[in-house]
Amino acid sequence: MTVVELGPERCDALLRFFGDLPEGDLTFIEEEVTDPDTVRSWVTGASPGGRWVAVDGDVVTGYVAIRPLPGWSDHVGELRLVVAPSSRGTGLGRELARRALVEGVRSGLRKIVVEVVAEQGPALALFSDLGFSGEALLRDHIRDRGGELRDLLVLAHHVSDTWSGMDTVGIADELGAPAG
Repeated sequence: MTVVELGPERCDALLRFFGDLPEGDLTFIEEEVTDPDTVRSWVTGASPGGRWVAVDGDVVTGYVAIRPLPGWSDHVGELRLVVAPSSRGTGLGRELARRALVEGVRSGLRKIVVEVVAEQGPALALFSDLGFSGEALLRDHIRDRGGELRDLLVLAHHVSDTWSGMDTVGIADELGAPAG
């Protein structure tokens, strides 16, 4: 398994990946990921931020994006992560999330946020382990494809708080991260 930056040569494989996801997973993805024009726009420079895929040969098994927010929130990036059901629980999600987090910090983002459906315990644990903490609980904020209302959690990683602690013990230097 290799994590690579999304390029035009991987768009068809990424479309197959999204097309193979269970219907329930697609409920919680904001973008039209099964639309070829949407996915192809990500590699033309028309979409800000970075995007990476985990590949096993020609097969995409995971996707992560870090997207800077516009305007007065341009110091904030939104992390989006999807892993194939067959690859969940293998550490792939953690590897992808770490890649996006490090790249977001390198690009100058000061805060990274991620939205997680409240019932997704493994995702909550993954992001908590990476230094994210609860920022907001939005009750009955999303509706799944079955019409059921779900709570949404917004988790945030405050770069200066987390990385200044790492700087104290010298880890930030090893990662090439900005000091507090």
